[in-house]
Amino acid sequence: MKKRLIEVAEFAGVSEGTVRRALNGSPLVAQATRERVLRALDVLGLPRPSAVEMERSPLIGVVVPDLQNPVFPAFAEAIAGRLNKRGLVPALCTRTADGVSEANYIEMLLGQNIGGIVFIGSSYTDAGPEQGRALKSRRVPMVLVNPADENDGSVQISADDGDAVMQSLTHLTAVGHERVGLLIGPSGHVPSARKLAAFAAFWGTRGVASKKWMPLVGHALFSLESGAAEAVRLIGRGATAIVCGSDELALGAIRGARRLGLEVPRDVSVTGFDDSMFMVAVDPPLTTCRQPVSRMADAAVEALTQQMNGQTLTPGVTLFRTQLILRNSTGRPHTRARK
Repeated sequence: MKKRLIEVAEFAGVSEGTVRRALNGSPLVAQATRERVLRALDVLGLPRPSAVEMERSPLIGVVVPDLQNPVFPAFAEAIAGRLNKRGLVPALCTRTADGVSEANYIEMLLGQNIGGIVFIGSSYTDAGPEQGRALKSRRVPMVLVNPADENDGSVQISADDGDAVMQSLTHLTAVGHERVGLLIGPSGHVPSARKLAAFAAFWGTRGVASKKWMPLVGHALFSLESGAAEAVRLIGRGATAIVCGSDELALGAIRGARRLGLEVPRDVSVTGFDDSMFMVAVDPPLTTCRQPVSRMADAAVEALTQQMNGQTLTPGVTLFRTQLILRNSTGRPHTRARK
């Protein structure tokens, strides 16, 4: 930080520029001067970071994969507001149709000497190994919110996907459903893998053999059309209810049911995940698991600013429980004639 740079310069009796050059290993700085700067850091109780770390910009990158899924803008808005309250400047970065990628944004942000990055629904690994190495080598403070892939060395804030599936299944089985499908994202998608593990555990504790529930698991892209196509397949295999890994997939499942001439929830019950904007206004209003966006945004910004202030946080995942919001897309199963 700028204040620390000034403190070190004053204590060592040199200019701020000399401190920067000394910490960056410039050959223009005499060894005696470099040692004086390092001694000043030690006396002031400061670690020996690079000058880049000591003088980061208040600019914070907020990286999202797209703005079409309503939950991404919701998280971005919540995080941006909290950054603003702390005097930090959010820079929204999202993939565009003309080919601007996470890698492009990371390069631009590093060029601005950013103070940190919050990745929403993606991570620095999506940008490629070169960008990942650059972020780590410069020790850029980072927080990952609902990352799509494994990031064991990062600070992560995630919704409890497994518990959400358990809540949905408990509700559906309580009203009488026995053939429940699971419609989730691609197999390499970490939140989807967590949902699948919970689905397996739920039926396992009830003594249901995997050969009975495995045919009712479907993977799809996170889109209405992909969700509709996979829902048609699951319904064809006898599912009377479908637990979906996102609200977008749930809307696709409803579309798929209607293509078969079925009604929701009379013939097929559907649950979502996110409780994104307008889910109360769709037809029928969607039963879904609500992510605690506000609390997760608080935690993400707190973790980021702690890192910016020099604290070392233990890598790992902090899970936040969702809330099942009961609306009109679920109900008791009805016997439907096989076509």
